[in-house]
Amino acid sequence: MTKRILVPVDGSSQSDDALEYALEEFADDDITLLHVIDPIDAGYSAPVGIPGGSEEWYEEAKADSEAMFDEARAVADEYGVTLDSATEMGRPSQTIVEYAEDEGFDQIVMGSHGRSGVSRILLGSVAETVVRRASMPVTVVR
Repeated sequence: MTKRILVPVDGSSQSDDALEYALEEFADDDITLLHVIDPIDAGYSAPVGIPGGSEEWYEEAKADSEAMFDEARAVADEYGVTLDSATEMGRPSQTIVEYAEDEGFDQIVMGSHGRSGVSRILLGSVAETVVRRASMPVTVVR
C-alpha cells in the first residue's frame, strides 16, 4: 500500500536534506511538499506606509514558494519521482500538523535547524513542536 509522505520545505539546507531523504526512502510513495507562509514575517519585511503592502508581500511569498517547489521538482526528477505541492499560511508548526492530519498523511519528513542554547529556548523549534503534536510518525533529518 502506498504511503502519503509530507515534506515541509522552507528553502533551508535542512529542508533540502529532508527532501533528499524522502526521495531516497519513499520513492515509491506519494510525496507532497508543504511550504508554510508565516504572516509574522510580513511584520519584518512588508513595506511600511505603502497601501496594499501586505498583499504585495503575500504575492512575493507565494512566488518564493513556487520557486522552492520548482527547485525541489528538479531534484525529484533525478529520482524519477513526481511531487505534489501545497502552500498554506499560518504558524509553521501548527499549520504543518493540522495540514498533515486534515489531509491524511502517513508520515512527516522534515529538516531540523539544530538550534541550541538560548536561541532554542527563546524561539523554540518547529521540528520539535511537530514531533510533539503530530499524530503520525515524524522523521527529523539533520
